[in-house]
Amino acid sequence: MKHEVIEKNIGLMIILIVVAISFGGLVEITPLFFSKQTTEPVAGLTPLKALELEGRDIYIREGCNVCHSQMIRPFRSETERYGHYSVAGEFVYDHPFLWGSKRTGPDLARVGKRYSDEWHRVHLNNPRDVVPESNMPAFPWLNKNMIDGTLTGKKMEALRMVGVPYTDNDIAGAEAAVKDHTEMDAVVAYLQQLGILIQYKR
Repeated sequence: MKHEVIEKNIGLMIILIVVAISFGGLVEITPLFFSKQTTEPVAGLTPLKALELEGRDIYIREGCNVCHSQMIRPFRSETERYGHYSVAGEFVYDHPFLWGSKRTGPDLARVGKRYSDEWHRVHLNNPRDVVPESNMPAFPWLNKNMIDGTLTGKKMEALRMVGVPYTDNDIAGAEAAVKDHTEMDAVVAYLQQLGILIQYKR
């Protein structure tokens, strides 16, 4: 039988498996490149400001995205706890995107404006000061480390090359925008803008 020829020829089987997976992947992925829902920004979306951009890089550097996802799934159990489910159009300017699925800590997709700046500062400095049972590590050095803005403009230039609509004025003013700010300021600024464009309506 024909299938026996394939089953007994490992090289041929590998080739056919790769072809099948590639075809299936193309069928699933290609339409997403032409869907407005996944390629166009949601109303009101703007690129991260200079301080928020630096905060995002620190957030990644410190491994926050390893424990905190930014992807609320469209299930009642998720939306009741975290808010409106995540929409692709919110993340079209994110490089890399930070959806993920690991939740040692809560999902942060809608954390923006949920707490005050001061709450975030206290929490990041020592999480147990506001959540006694927290197992999150403390990040006290964020209060001491100052932002070095010499590369902020270059980051924006690089992001503009992949489609993020930063203007020449954004890039020119980037270093001044982060001057005299701590890493704590930057991370708090990043957290406070997360998910504020789409709100869950009960």
